[in-house]
Amino acid sequence: MWWQLLISVPVGLALTWLVLVAVLWRAKPDTDRLREALRLLPDVVRLISRLARDAALPAGVRLRLWAVLGYLALPVDLIPDLLPVIGYADDAVIVVLVLRSVARVAGAEALARHWPGTPDGLAAVERLARVTRTAAG
Repeated sequence: MWWQLLISVPVGLALTWLVLVAVLWRAKPDTDRLREALRLLPDVVRLISRLARDAALPAGVRLRLWAVLGYLALPVDLIPDLLPVIGYADDAVIVVLVLRSVARVAGAEALARHWPGTPDGLAAVERLARVTRTAAG
C-alpha cells in the first residue's frame, strides 16, 4: 500500500502542474495588461492580504486568497522562466485569475473597500479582474 502512495502523490502533483500550465497558457494576457498587473503588484498584494482577513467573505474565498499569498511568497515558480511568456507571467496571471474569482463572489465593492492604492490603480485592477462597480459604488 505505501508504494501506491509513493507513486500516486508525484503523479497527482504532476497532473496538477500540467493543468495549471494549460490554464495559464489558455489565459495568457496581452502584454499591456501584464505590465499593468506587474506595476500594481505591491498594492495588489496588500489588497489580497486585506481581503484574506475579511471575515465577511466566505471561507472558500479567503482560502484562495491565502493560497495565492503563499504562492507569491514562494521563491520558486511553478512555471519555469524558460517557457516564453507564461514563465515570467505566472504570478500575474494567477493573481488576476484569483481576483476574478473573488470579485465574482465578493463583488467589486469588496475590492474597492480594501484597495490601498490610487483610484487609477483600482480602475486598472477592476479592468484586470473584469468587474464593474454599480453606480452607487
